[in-house]
Amino acid sequence: MMKSADLPETIPVFPLPGALLLPRARLPLHLFEPRYLQMLEDAMKTKHRLIGMIQPRDMPAGSTEKRLHAIGCAGRLTGFSETEDGRYMITLSGISRFRVKDEVQGFTPYRRCNVEWSAFARDLGPTEDDRHFDREVFLKLLGRYFAAMEMSTDWGSLNDADPELLINSLSMLCPFDPEDKQALLEAPSLTTRRETLVTLLEFALRGGTGEEVMQ
Repeated sequence: MMKSADLPETIPVFPLPGALLLPRARLPLHLFEPRYLQMLEDAMKTKHRLIGMIQPRDMPAGSTEKRLHAIGCAGRLTGFSETEDGRYMITLSGISRFRVKDEVQGFTPYRRCNVEWSAFARDLGPTEDDRHFDREVFLKLLGRYFAAMEMSTDWGSLNDADPELLINSLSMLCPFDPEDKQALLEAPSLTTRRETLVTLLEFALRGGTGEEVMQ
């Protein structure tokens, strides 16, 4: 397990709208742009092998470089494979969230940020629990959402998964808007994230309105 003393002050960041990484979860990514292939190569040379996932902010039309949200999550490169045409499939294992202090200018084709980790010490600890989690009620809501979205899943795995794995995996996988993904990322506890996730599922079932969608 990585310790706080191992976390660097500066990390490369990958601004990818809608891509959410959470601590102790895994995110597969497909890299093909030259700047991100360079980012991967440089990250592989470091001891920590960290890449920060972060949401870009919406900017006015015509902006050349999108601003970044203040909070992202860093993942350790734990797996990669190369395709015949030089692209990479990689896996990031979530380590800790971070807060951006400022962006480093120049020197690399990809973006880098000076970051601080102190507000997220819990991310480096053991698996979180949600003592108020009602799995039966939650899975009923999830079933209605999956039916409405025409999505399928392995319900046996969902029944067996511990609360953190279940809540975090669904937060990452469900097709929410980037701002909703950011709200899930910034949730201060697993309980808060589950409550946010439930709100988003219920909102989606109402079609973004105040009226329930009939199932």
